[in-house]
Amino acid sequence: MEKTPLLVDFDHISTEVLQPKSQFKNQGIFTGSKTITNEFKKDSEEENLAASCGHVCVADVGLRRVRDLSELSANIIAIFVVAFDTRSGNVIEWSTPEDIDLEGVEFKAMASGSHTVNSDFIFFKKDNYYGLSCYEKIKVESLEERGARMKSVGILATSYTTLYRHMQFLENQVRHQLGTPQHYEQLRAFYADHKGSLPISTSLSTVNPSSSECRVLPAMMITHPAGCFAQFINFFGEHIFTIWKFILLRKRIIFFSPPPIGVVCYRVYCASVLGNHTVQMENDLEVKPHFYINVADIDTIEAELFFVACTTEKIFLEKKDLYDVYVDNQNLVVQSNSMKDILKICYSDKEKFNQLNNQRSAQLFKAQELEEEAMQDDQVFATFFLEMNNHIFQTLLDISMTQDKALTSDHMKSMGLDPIGDRQFIMDLIELHGIDVLLILDNPCCPT
Repeated sequence: MEKTPLLVDFDHISTEVLQPKSQFKNQGIFTGSKTITNEFKKDSEEENLAASCGHVCVADVGLRRVRDLSELSANIIAIFVVAFDTRSGNVIEWSTPEDIDLEGVEFKAMASGSHTVNSDFIFFKKDNYYGLSCYEKIKVESLEERGARMKSVGILATSYTTLYRHMQFLENQVRHQLGTPQHYEQLRAFYADHKGSLPISTSLSTVNPSSSECRVLPAMMITHPAGCFAQFINFFGEHIFTIWKFILLRKRIIFFSPPPIGVVCYRVYCASVLGNHTVQMENDLEVKPHFYINVADIDTIEAELFFVACTTEKIFLEKKDLYDVYVDNQNLVVQSNSMKDILKICYSDKEKFNQLNNQRSAQLFKAQELEEEAMQDDQVFATFFLEMNNHIFQTLLDISMTQDKALTSDHMKSMGLDPIGDRQFIMDLIELHGIDVLLILDNPCCPT
């Protein structure tokens, strides 16, 4: 079997951000003597939509395109309407099937503080299942409703990988419910067409979701045409590599933002993808996003060793025992002194950020020169991090098999890491996975 060539070539990192023209003519996207070709052809309009956030499945031999989206179809197990009642607060106005336990969904489908915005969308986790809701608020001439009517229409499914497909339907339905309340015929018909089934006598909390999510970069879509990864990395800049390190170290991360929270749900998704790899490691925890959380989720996340989530409730900042990293806008707050060392941007982080942007520019220009379809930005980003992670873990495992087990400065540089600035990070990573290597750095007090 031929291995998929790496996009990440740490032996030839460019510290200069090149223009697309010069980047293509001088370099292209190479690893050794090989040039990456665009393997991500779009077979249909639906696949093109899915590729907007890099619909990629990782096999043991590398990276391949998932062509049959039906393999990842999420079985919808419930559909519901949440309303804001001026006396009772958030309430589940209607749901089907009637016998399913949706306790707490009314506070997930309509985020805390939603009254301050006119519309939003929210991804969330309920036990072992995932949900998507669309929220809207309209003005009404009603004293009982205090001049505003607020509702969300949402679904609960076995996986989050294809929830985005139903967003337009949910947006249309929430407007329908606001304009003509108590009419649920279209929602019933939708559920009849898309419903899955739960095992008999099995509750939501005991059923495991589909294993098809494992090692998959789920297809999700963002309202901005540039794609979710591009927006994520443009927003955080070089700090993307700080978040990447915390993801690899399996830290508990909470993104805070006032409403709207939908775009921040995508940041949770993108952050979780940064940790993807295919190297088998001990003590490895699967990266699964929790998406939106609120105070009702405190008991749940207290039991989690690792999670990535977002919230609109600032009270979480004071709950320091619940998280390791708190991200407020572009400001990262950490708890321990060792993690503060990881917060600092290293020279190698700047190099990797420039190379990531160069990869993107080269791919775009190459496609223009050859008059073919370019690999999506999000595919480039996802592939970059996946292969970088594979390279780091495989290098560490290879060193652990040597006689002296010495991890040197040259090894650090070959992995794209700063021998000094990334010392704490690599020590924590080695400890987390129980890798039997000995860190030996030349002149540790004198960075080059």
